[in-house]
Amino acid sequence: MAKREVRVFLDSNVILSGLFSDTGPPRIILDLLSLNLPMLHAVTGRYNIIEIERNLKKKMPTAISVYKEYFPKLNLEIIPMPSATIIKNFSEHTSDKDVPVLASAFTGKADFLVTGDKRDFTKLRIKSRYPFKIVNPSEFLEIIMPEILKAAGPD
Repeated sequence: MAKREVRVFLDSNVILSGLFSDTGPPRIILDLLSLNLPMLHAVTGRYNIIEIERNLKKKMPTAISVYKEYFPKLNLEIIPMPSATIIKNFSEHTSDKDVPVLASAFTGKADFLVTGDKRDFTKLRIKSRYPFKIVNPSEFLEIIMPEILKAAGPD
């Protein structure tokens, strides 16, 4: 019997790292998502998409075509911009630029928020007052890979 679906929220830095690297945990996560595994449901926020596209235009404009080709294969659910009320509820939790990320993960009912942002999210991991677990890409893979392998094995 299949376990419930795991909802994983990907921060912008994980998506960008995974798209433009041939190896490493962010790439492995994106490759797993492109397999459409029934137990894994990926989400990100509209805010994150805006951030990704802004960074690509600014730093890697020639990579936009690669992004547009590969991104749909990830089958990410895009969480709309959080309301002002939800943003306000998270406003003192982290830096202003990351408040919409936290709020979007909350709104998207994530089980995990996967981020490579050590500076701004490390303190939040310690507080652990969210309905989701904040992890880096390597930690997420350590948690999820045994479940994926178990689900793929014989019944």
